[in-house]
Amino acid sequence: MTEATFPQCRIVTERLLSPETTEHLLNQICSVAGVRRMVLNGPRLPAIVDYGPAKGLANPHTMRKKIHVGDEEFELQVHVGTILLELENREVIPALQAACTPVFTDYSFYIQEGRFMKTEPSLVDYCKYGPDADKMIIGLADPKSKSKPVILQGTI
Repeated sequence: MTEATFPQCRIVTERLLSPETTEHLLNQICSVAGVRRMVLNGPRLPAIVDYGPAKGLANPHTMRKKIHVGDEEFELQVHVGTILLELENREVIPALQAACTPVFTDYSFYIQEGRFMKTEPSLVDYCKYGPDADKMIIGLADPKSKSKPVILQGTI
């Protein structure tokens, strides 16, 4: 039996998003039925400086804030630039477009369709989660991160 392949899309904006805009956008996306997985991409915002003369000191970055999405609260670990989504079917894309439009009033965005997430486990996934990893977190592993992915319970 063949595995089902789910459509993927990417929300691309003109600029990096503030924590407030990210929170608003993620709450809009979570209200859309049919979104299976989501990845936030952007430059990493470490809590402690990794290298250089300030190595080991706290990194007070204004974009590293706690946000509320659905019923969950978590701290942003990246300065969000793009959002990758895996969908149940292609009919969800117009609903995503409608959900994103009220958020981006000052600058533009677009939604691309394609393959952006891994669908098969890689060596990083195996090392981080083991051989019996949940299929929903495949491709979401950051090898440098010490934390696990945040799992939001959606409308599905």
